[in-house]
Amino acid sequence: MNDIIVGIDLGTTNSAIGVVDSGFPILLADEEGKRIMPSAVWLNEDGMVEIGRKALRRRALDGGRVITSVKRLVGRDLDPADRENLLGKSAEEISALILGELKRVAEWRLGHAVHKAVITVPAYFHDGQRQATKRAGEMAGLEVVRIINEPTAAALSYGLDQLGDRSRVAVYDLGGGTFDLSILEMQEGVFQVLATHGDTQLGGDDLDRTMASAMARRAGIELEQLNQQERSRWLMEAERVKCSLSQRDDETFVLPFYEREKSFSALLTQAQWNEWMQPWIARTIACCHKALNDARLLPNEVDAVVLVGGSTRIPAVRAAVEACFGKVADVSQHPDEAIALGATIQAGMLSGAMKQMVLLDITPLSLGIETLGGLMNVLIPRNTTIPCKAGEMFTNAVAGQKAMRIRVLQGEREMARDNWELGQVDVPFAPAPKGQARIGVQFRLDENGILEVLARDVATGIDQVLVIEHSAVDVSDAKVEQMVSESVEHAFSDMAERVWTEAKLKAEELLPAVEAALAIGHEWLSAEERQSIDASVAAVKAALLQTEARVLKQAVQKLDQATEALAAKIVEQAMERAIEQQLMN
Repeated sequence: MNDIIVGIDLGTTNSAIGVVDSGFPILLADEEGKRIMPSAVWLNEDGMVEIGRKALRRRALDGGRVITSVKRLVGRDLDPADRENLLGKSAEEISALILGELKRVAEWRLGHAVHKAVITVPAYFHDGQRQATKRAGEMAGLEVVRIINEPTAAALSYGLDQLGDRSRVAVYDLGGGTFDLSILEMQEGVFQVLATHGDTQLGGDDLDRTMASAMARRAGIELEQLNQQERSRWLMEAERVKCSLSQRDDETFVLPFYEREKSFSALLTQAQWNEWMQPWIARTIACCHKALNDARLLPNEVDAVVLVGGSTRIPAVRAAVEACFGKVADVSQHPDEAIALGATIQAGMLSGAMKQMVLLDITPLSLGIETLGGLMNVLIPRNTTIPCKAGEMFTNAVAGQKAMRIRVLQGEREMARDNWELGQVDVPFAPAPKGQARIGVQFRLDENGILEVLARDVATGIDQVLVIEHSAVDVSDAKVEQMVSESVEHAFSDMAERVWTEAKLKAEELLPAVEAALAIGHEWLSAEERQSIDASVAAVKAALLQTEARVLKQAVQKLDQATEALAAKIVEQAMERAIEQQLMN
């Protein structure tokens, strides 16, 4: 329990906390069932504190004592107005209160203490801001094991680490209080930030302020001249209308009793709102171009564009980003949860909890054993998801045989010699007539690519175990591609050889059996039947010299048909003798 590490998105507007549970990253919900917690703190003069939604509910009556968007102030020198808004606290202390509440929710959900965390920050946060964030975590009782960049976390949550080597990703993050555009390159499993540009004073809060200021002017007042509580009411309504206009063509801005008996109401269309937003959106697109220029990339050289942050729900924002990069943006993840989910994945990796990840590996090539005639007998086919296991029963091919060699192979060819040998194990057993010994073989491939081969003598129950490490991961991509390519190239000749080998084994088994049957029951055959069998035997022997699979298969089939009656008679006679023996006893 002490090694658990939580992932935290300490956001300007909203925050969230998550943990990896049974190999899956999940965000933890509070008592109201909400996974997202507003980054808001209410402090009264007596020292009482409320955090999250409870704090926001205080805005209507006590907005002057509700602190929001503290992330904008972390690690910065504050002016007098900012200090006043923090009500005598530091930005780190307010952040610590938010982190402490997230910690409480996690401990309540998990049922045990939480001591370690990964916390995200914007990619452009300087060292002072990062250190301040870390101190806030420590003040909340958390050991901050890592501070990671928000775009990296977002890329992890979108699964962009699976795009392949040399993939480039643009993460457009427009949150409540900050904006950044980061271009990342994936190399050898690690994200490297190639370039980033952003603005710590640009986000959804600024859009709220733009709308609230414009509406206040229509009412004949200046937003900045209002006290904090009155200003808070205008901003709350602006936020509601902004969210509504992301889904509707128009919305009514309503503020009852904003000044004594005066109320305000005005219709705002999405077209008008888009016009007001254009200067802000243009600033974000300018950052995109600067980041592309710094990374020395053209927009079409970016493999994927992902949108993060609640403000990216605005249709005009999405349209501008897609026009900038010339491709459809990836919006498959919840914009408010993506960063927290990525932080949780990173935390799970650090703690080791992601060893049982939902991103399961596969075996790149088939696994099997060599059987009689030098054939490859596949037990686990190529592209099987691991962990997995498969087994089959085998028998001795020679009378009096004392052991069976299990030769483990990997590859896609039909003949054992054309595949790679991974190892071998000998299984001893008591000498027995041909086909009487029973050896069970089981392959078990675990999530780490370790193959365990178990061979069991059914008669004694004694096991022989061969462990082959990294059988599914040590094969290079080039070798895998070469093996698959060769299996396609030689598919017809390989299959022809396999069919020939199987037919040859059948013929070599059938010929002595027919000879033995003739010795036992030759007197039961008519001259015509004997002639047919002799001709069929000659045809099989001749086909064995031609190395033509189709001809040999047909000859074996005819010999089978010619000896059916004789075989049935021998079985019938054997049963009669067995019955007579039982009656005599």
